[in-house]
Amino acid sequence: MATPKAPSKQSVLNLWDFLVKGGIADLTRTPSEVIDTGRTRELHRYDRARGVRSKGIPVLLVPPLGSQAKCFDLRQGLSLAQAFVDRGRPTYLVDYGPLRGEDRLVGIEHFVNDVLPPAIRKVSEDAGGKDVHLVGWCMGGLLSLGTTAVHRDLPIRSVAMVASPFDLSKQPLLRPVQVASKVTRGKVVGSALKAAGSVPAPVVSIGCKATALPTYLKKPRTLWNKREDREFLGQVQAVDHIMNNMLAYPGRATLQVYQRLALRNELATGRIQGPNHLIDLATVTVPVMNVAGRTDVLVPPAAAHHVGELLTGSPDVRLPLAPGGHLGVLTGTKAPETTWVHLHEFLEAHDRRRRSA
Repeated sequence: MATPKAPSKQSVLNLWDFLVKGGIADLTRTPSEVIDTGRTRELHRYDRARGVRSKGIPVLLVPPLGSQAKCFDLRQGLSLAQAFVDRGRPTYLVDYGPLRGEDRLVGIEHFVNDVLPPAIRKVSEDAGGKDVHLVGWCMGGLLSLGTTAVHRDLPIRSVAMVASPFDLSKQPLLRPVQVASKVTRGKVVGSALKAAGSVPAPVVSIGCKATALPTYLKKPRTLWNKREDREFLGQVQAVDHIMNNMLAYPGRATLQVYQRLALRNELATGRIQGPNHLIDLATVTVPVMNVAGRTDVLVPPAAAHHVGELLTGSPDVRLPLAPGGHLGVLTGTKAPETTWVHLHEFLEAHDRRRRSA
């Protein structure tokens, strides 16, 4: 019987730093300054990279509800925000912050009408009146596209989404919930959401982890097997930081997502009547892209790419497939050579093309 190989000095150091000393990854945020604020809205402008000429029109990064805006700035060496800055693109981020008090009760319409429109106008103003590219992850993509459909006067040049869901009938994890809702007519979960007012941050974190349960169950063994790989351990630490620090999900928005998207699958039709406006994706006349994660359990490729059937008025619809799960497709170790390349090519292709009248 072979004698087990003793851990190397490097692996011991890696595990010590990872488990005891507070981690390996550099989680320092890419430098930025706040240029505008409002209710659940803090608009950041990233500092320009030294020695890099500014080029291209501005991009506004739009995070989903419930997730830290840091999803676009995961860690030093693997930050989409920094990647845009390093290429000279004027880069901005809208941050909703932790929801408190009455803000816990807001619905999707608040973000479509009162958060993104003023943020987009401010970015355009700050960039000298230029149009704005929107880049949103998951629900951030839905908010971006919904805002584009409703507020057609906004200076939006294009919408690029990553792992944004449009047909939840293609999400196997929801089938038990949908079956149960038919029996209860959705009243049990709906009543619970109304009573709670919002979904607490720890519950949001647990829900996100549950979508990747096999990964979390195998995590101790994976860490041991990858103990020599400092870059891998740093990535795990950065992802854990996001997952363990999710934000509370606003109650009304949660109820809307549950009833209208998860149960009724209204978004798959391309038309949703909101309390103030009709969102009709057929009216979107700007270029749109939605990158799907090949191994995304939360938003399978078919659920994401269904949007291609709804954007009948868009002049350019792109539906790439890239490696990774729900977060990995946005900011995994393979993202810079895959998803980010798709984003750069899409935005650069439409930097000079004017918006449709």
